[in-house]
Amino acid sequence: MLTTRWMKKFISISVLIIGVFMNILGQQDPQNSQFMFNKLIFNPGYAGNSGGICATASARQQWVGFEGAPSTTVFYADAAVKPFNISSGVGLSIGNDQLGFEKNLSIAGTYAYRLDLGKGTLGIGLNLGFYNKALDPTWEIPTSDYHTPASGDPLIPEGKESFVAFDMGLGLFYSTENFYIGVSSTHINQPGFKLNTGTSFTFMARHYYVTGGYSLRLPNPVFEVLPSFFLQSDGKATQLTINTNLLYNKKIWGGVSYRTGDALVALLGLQLINGLRIGYSYDFPTSDIRKNTGGTHELMLKYCFDISLEHVPKRYKSIRFL
Repeated sequence: MLTTRWMKKFISISVLIIGVFMNILGQQDPQNSQFMFNKLIFNPGYAGNSGGICATASARQQWVGFEGAPSTTVFYADAAVKPFNISSGVGLSIGNDQLGFEKNLSIAGTYAYRLDLGKGTLGIGLNLGFYNKALDPTWEIPTSDYHTPASGDPLIPEGKESFVAFDMGLGLFYSTENFYIGVSSTHINQPGFKLNTGTSFTFMARHYYVTGGYSLRLPNPVFEVLPSFFLQSDGKATQLTINTNLLYNKKIWGGVSYRTGDALVALLGLQLINGLRIGYSYDFPTSDIRKNTGGTHELMLKYCFDISLEHVPKRYKSIRFL
């Protein structure tokens, strides 16, 4: 049976990845608990996958109650286009990430070439943009013979600094009606930021992502089980997230994720009106930081629509692929 065969492939891939990658902890890119709905953030090959136009806004407040904790907002949109009769996808993303006295702003445009492959579609994507890193530190130096001002170390910025660098990413994304898998890399050119002291040069590390998911229809047709995984690495530290969502009547979903060495995640979402969806996730920390935080909140709004001139009604069979 086709469904069973695809499910076995999905489980095999997941088990293989779990066995190979057991290092943990986060990377420089912002965390993303609702990765199954926000694929364009980390994989440009996803652009145009929905067949229409989608716009998404996401806000994440990490480790509530923890001073200087990461706070991230992201807006992105993508559309399926066909210039010169070439099946393609285009996209735009804007992200703002703040942690401590560091602020990061990214703006990127995306193009994906899409081609039919087997029973699905393969997207080959590239994004190009700019990355702005700003530092505005405030130093409090205790009066002591054992402490020195920040200016005593040329590797530590003493005042406000701001840098802009060119950034780019690549991605492959393959999907069928019930299955998807993607491989991508961000910061492939490893953009650098030079401090005003002239003595230090900081790089954004190249990041790697692998993600996959499957839609399993239950005997009761109003329910679907949507397992997925998300692997992220900067080549030194690696983290794996395993998720399962239950979809009811293609309008309401809920689920749970486990992120290795970091958190348990609860997810809820619903379709409000045709094309508009809202999703929420809450991270329960499993590391020692749980003693000093109220957890992490992430809110997502997503709107998809079709502007086909032929006025042919289309239905998306699963929110996973939007």
